Amino acid sequence: MATSLGFHSLSDERATSLAVDGSLPAWLTGSLIRNGPGSFSIADGQAVDHWFDGLAMCYRFTFDPGNRAGTAVDGADDAVHYRNRFLDTDAYADAQAGTFDGGFATGESTLRERLAGLFTEPYDNTNIIVERVEDQYRALTESPRATVIDPRTLTVADDVQYDGPEPSGQLVCAHLKRDPATGTLFTVETEFGRTSTYHIHALLGDGDRRHVGSVETDAPAYMHSFALTPHYVVLTEFPLRVNPLSFFKPGRQGPFIEQFEWQPDRGTRVAVVDRTSGELVAEPRTEALFGFHHVNAFERDGGTEVVFDLETIPDATAIDDLSLETLRQGNLDAVAGRLERFIVDLGGVTGSDRYGPGEATVRREMRYDEGTALPTVSPARWCRPHQYVYAMSMDQPTTEWATGVLKYDTETGAVAEFSSGGDYFGEPIFVPRGGGPEDSGVVLTVALDIDAERSRLVVIDGESFDERARVELPHAAPFDFHGRYFPEVQARAET
Repeated sequence: MATSLGFHSLSDERATSLAVDGSLPAWLTGSLIRNGPGSFSIADGQAVDHWFDGLAMCYRFTFDPGNRAGTAVDGADDAVHYRNRFLDTDAYADAQAGTFDGGFATGESTLRERLAGLFTEPYDNTNIIVERVEDQYRALTESPRATVIDPRTLTVADDVQYDGPEPSGQLVCAHLKRDPATGTLFTVETEFGRTSTYHIHALLGDGDRRHVGSVETDAPAYMHSFALTPHYVVLTEFPLRVNPLSFFKPGRQGPFIEQFEWQPDRGTRVAVVDRTSGELVAEPRTEALFGFHHVNAFERDGGTEVVFDLETIPDATAIDDLSLETLRQGNLDAVAGRLERFIVDLGGVTGSDRYGPGEATVRREMRYDEGTALPTVSPARWCRPHQYVYAMSMDQPTTEWATGVLKYDTETGAVAEFSSGGDYFGEPIFVPRGGGPEDSGVVLTVALDIDAERSRLVVIDGESFDERARVELPHAAPFDFHGRYFPEVQARAET
């Protein structure tokens, strides 16, 4: 299958300046840093089993309109300075030595052994995303151990794990949420025990944090992300659960994620936690569903309603369907999701007044059901109502990776699609220009050209959704996960 090129192992690491075909906007002077699996191979002919377990590789694209860094790039007016590098973590060293003992869905250690490892030396194959925490750039995964990298060289500077008096967990939501009004980052950790708990923290930098609140659960759910509004943290507790008592029993061989069981009779609990008091103000339930990515969240009607958009799939079988064997065969239905809106009516509950005059409810509205993956919004709209969602465009059912990216208007239902510059596309990242309409800016995505066996960075105008520029990479990059644009990481003479 042609799609299999997106799941190959890349050994090539480069640091080079690339010519731009087209023109970059003069204000686009920061860097896009992407993260994902760069290789699925382990020493001695071994390999990981699952897409989520590929060895972490970061990619930096630094935009240089007018080539102010003065690098020779075939006489082009604009340049993009490119670097890709494996993260030199313990997991990477183990893989090179042939002693890689499994990750998310690879390996045969028992659940009890996995939990012991999470307590003593958490997994550090941090291949999901890079976030800035104060002055640190951290590569993250679902372990409490983050990798600190230099955003220019992509070298590993350190690792960081909280070691203080606040409550801690053994699993972490891979995605942090930032309130753009305050700059505060929030995280959610799961602590396993006879009574398990989700802990919510605000990150304060220098390895410190403030405990916001906790929510108890009888059987922890697998949660990859959560939602944030100006006053609330929202946990969507899917019915993919694990019995914490099984952690203390021998047996149950298999990959870590396979220890979680799909229990649809539980439905899905939506836990709304006050960011100030830490109190659980509402916990309505809806039907069983599953999802990886919360798109955005906000409040309306005077704070009596919490609204969040979530990319959903019917159940958690998608995790098994994301094995490398399945994906390389072109069975890609699990990648495609649907955009749904969830409206939590707090029933008169506001602030810390949990027991208001009514009872909280949640209702669902299907917004776009024709196939999406890795949806995003403008960071200028985080925690605020948004009009546009950007996502990979996936047909349903499908045997192909995303053949384009789309812009979905949540107010009118209109959809614009872009599919030039390659055969398959990755997550679209919107970079706002500042001022003007919500879609004033550019969309950045990486496209894979199968015949040329090359990837390209494509810059799309946010308003017209037409191409502005493209940059050909020196190799074909495997399909990665997530990116962030950092305006402060700018070009300089040495890259």
